[in-house]
Amino acid sequence: MRRLLLLLLGLLIPRQGRCFEFVIDGEWEEEALPDHRERHKRAILTSAEEEDFEAIRGDDITVNSYKVESRITSRFAHTTVRSSVVNSGSKAQSIAFNVQIPKRAFISNFTMNVNGITFVGSVREKAVARNLYAQARARNKAAGIVRANSQDLETFKTEVHVPPGSNIEFELHYQEMMQRRLGFYEHSLYLQPGRLVPQFQVDVYIFEPKGISTVQTPNTLGAQFEQLFKVTTSKDKAHIVFKPSLKQQKKCENCTASAIDGVFTVKYDVTRDSNAGELQVSDGHFVHFFAPSNLSPLPKNIVFVIDVSGSMWGVKMKQTVEAMKAILDDLTMEDHFSIIDFNHNVRCWSEELVPGSSIQVADAKKYIQNIKPNGGTNINEALMRAVQMLVRASNQGLIDPRSVSMIILVSDGDPTVGEIKLSTIQKNVKRIMREEFSLFSLGIGFDVDYDFLERIAMENRGMAQRIYANHDAAEQLRMFYRQVSSPLLRRINIQFPDDTVTEVTQNRFDKYFSGSELVVAGRVLPSESNTLTSFTTASAARLDITLEVEADMAELDMELAKQQHSFTGFARQMWAYLTIKQLISERSLATTFAKKKKITQRIMALAVEHQFVTPLTALLVESEDAKERLLADSPKDPKQGCCAGGGMTSSSAMSGLDPVKLVYQPPPWVQMTTPSPPSQVEKGPEEMVVPQQVNLVDNDPHFIIHLPASNMDVCFNIDSKPGHILNLVSDIGTGVTVNGQLIGSKQLNKSKLSTYFGAISVYYQPEGVSLTISANDIAMTDGRNNHSFTWAATAEITQDGVRLSIVKNSHVTVTVNNNIQVMVLLHRVWKKNPANVDFLGIYIPNENQYSPLVHGLIGQFSREPEVSIYDIHEGADPLKKEATMEVKGNKLLVTRGWQKDYRRDKKHGSNIYCWFIHSSGKGFIDGHYTQYIVPNPNSFLQMP
Repeated sequence: MRRLLLLLLGLLIPRQGRCFEFVIDGEWEEEALPDHRERHKRAILTSAEEEDFEAIRGDDITVNSYKVESRITSRFAHTTVRSSVVNSGSKAQSIAFNVQIPKRAFISNFTMNVNGITFVGSVREKAVARNLYAQARARNKAAGIVRANSQDLETFKTEVHVPPGSNIEFELHYQEMMQRRLGFYEHSLYLQPGRLVPQFQVDVYIFEPKGISTVQTPNTLGAQFEQLFKVTTSKDKAHIVFKPSLKQQKKCENCTASAIDGVFTVKYDVTRDSNAGELQVSDGHFVHFFAPSNLSPLPKNIVFVIDVSGSMWGVKMKQTVEAMKAILDDLTMEDHFSIIDFNHNVRCWSEELVPGSSIQVADAKKYIQNIKPNGGTNINEALMRAVQMLVRASNQGLIDPRSVSMIILVSDGDPTVGEIKLSTIQKNVKRIMREEFSLFSLGIGFDVDYDFLERIAMENRGMAQRIYANHDAAEQLRMFYRQVSSPLLRRINIQFPDDTVTEVTQNRFDKYFSGSELVVAGRVLPSESNTLTSFTTASAARLDITLEVEADMAELDMELAKQQHSFTGFARQMWAYLTIKQLISERSLATTFAKKKKITQRIMALAVEHQFVTPLTALLVESEDAKERLLADSPKDPKQGCCAGGGMTSSSAMSGLDPVKLVYQPPPWVQMTTPSPPSQVEKGPEEMVVPQQVNLVDNDPHFIIHLPASNMDVCFNIDSKPGHILNLVSDIGTGVTVNGQLIGSKQLNKSKLSTYFGAISVYYQPEGVSLTISANDIAMTDGRNNHSFTWAATAEITQDGVRLSIVKNSHVTVTVNNNIQVMVLLHRVWKKNPANVDFLGIYIPNENQYSPLVHGLIGQFSREPEVSIYDIHEGADPLKKEATMEVKGNKLLVTRGWQKDYRRDKKHGSNIYCWFIHSSGKGFIDGHYTQYIVPNPNSFLQMP
């Protein structure tokens, strides 16, 4: 038990003259544990110690100030806690400085100034730091971290013995990445000064380059502080201040005790303009944030595996039953589920997965309610039965191939019946688990081996969470389920072109849940290009998606330089933070000593380079002459599993792939929409997407029909009303209809209201797939699943023979069964334009392969009519000739003019010369234009 020697050291030294108190968690080595039951030993704070926590501790002291400042830049937070204290007593005494920090944070520095002597921190490899500390023989001088028995926090502690009149300044720094849960990032600061402080202040600065959509400061400190949270926000910045006066800090008017005791919380979310994510480049590193929304959830197949052994008796079981009732109510008919409960035996509520109908849910609730905990714990057999149930359902074709299958294990103890060796259970589950299944582990209380639950979850594409056995355990269970209850995507790959990035963190993910966020970071390689591009592929409900996003290499650094309170090194530190967290997870899963050693070396090197206190490094705090030394270690979780190595909740090992080296070529389709070389940029990507010979409708809506046999273009306008839906193509034979809905300009122009297409709908009847393209977004539905995309990112989506290609802020191309294509062009106007509105143009190739039943304002011309032009003569306008056109048995007076094709130049357009037909195409189109007005966006044309 050599890890305990450092703890014992403090006990061997005489207590008189004590200057510092060193407190560190027990860290057990597996070889020192002959019996697996010894794992139950652990060092944690008792409830009494927790209740007695104070940020500043000591008698007859004056706390001049206590200030906390957090700078959050692009979801990465750097927090500094500062305090200035004076020993105002008449004798020497010990003064403690304690800070509770989030468990997921890394301490990056601690400094202390005692009567002008400055102690400065530096992160070293743990062995090196401990050796230096021991060599200094700084009697009883130490600092440390103890993992408290609390839900999300651990405590940094230091204690200094100083003579009367001494001035002491403490300063602790820690860093963490904000994790998005249920649609919010939550930043928590634990405030418990334990006394009144003249200068007490909390500042939280947030800078998000894409913008901040919402900021909340839920008051958990008490009603008397309700009006003291000052929030200032702008488009991309927020500043939250909490600065209570001495009077406002008091518990009552005549009290001397502080009422500040709790967690100060800031919740916020960012503006997202597309489902492609946000790519940021700064300080030679990149970070890609991916958090799509407006997608329909994938159906779920869930097997709940619930521990009902004797240790679950009482509050634990009551809370589990309460949570399960709420969870079962959340299931839908699209979901399938079953329940397995286990003690020394294993029982199944249903041997097969059943739909989440109200009848089945009610029956499952009754079953849960009647469980009486007793007996031992047979985890191995319970998990085997759960996996076998999913495998059987998959083999029988009962599982939708696009659904998400998961096992949710809830347990409060170690195995005591059947297979009890944790490593064997881990191997057994891994052996029969399929790649499309995931295992989520929930450990209730501290009797459970959480390291084991974490490893078995990570190894099987899931995650683990500790549930604290207190009054809100049911809410903790429900909150966890809410995080995984709405899967939106599967098989997500975030890719980068070769030779653009290196040392990429995990970029392949098994699934994405609504309200969360996937984050990929890496180093940017030197390049002549001034942009970095990423490509994301994923599978949604009946959809396959490819998304493209790019970032300017220098833009963000220039912006950060202007921001007074930004954390300019965020990208570099976030990359290191993610890499270390993922390597720690991989280390816990390492199967050989050599592999574990290699990972260990990598973690230590990164932690030292980026100054992070991790389970493998320590913070050595030295005076300037290095004669006085303090040491701060990072502990492991109170209960360690079968294998050494701290496990952090991370998805890095889910895929079983190397998270650093995965770099991909862009998918082939990207070549179609990649801008041309500089000399050809003005032509744009449209020429490569849509053939030159097209029928089009653009502007107010001007129809241009190309007649290949006659080698001419014929134009006409449709003067209809805003709100009317015009049928453009109606082909009942192929099941395709294309309709356009009109919108009006903001005001009259020469007593006339201009109309434009505000929405284009493409409906593919055989599969029920409907696309609605507007100037705001692009919506896709199949009647059950609804998905929405924006114009802000290049993307490709395929579903049931329909392919949707979006070119960022330019155009959308819809291809049906590879033989019918429609391109919709976006026209943006100045936002404050007093008259004009955003509108769409539509371009349909002549080569589309319709059935003989096709019709519509454009579709009818797939059967080219015979057209003859004669009697060409000067018109009223000398620049516009007039002539007579014979078509469909009609003689029409036509005018030679031009209309615009905006594919090459969206601003000015290219002139297309055509014969213009007056009176809304009368005589050229079949019937009257009003016959082409349909009732809804997916209507087929009903011609008389």
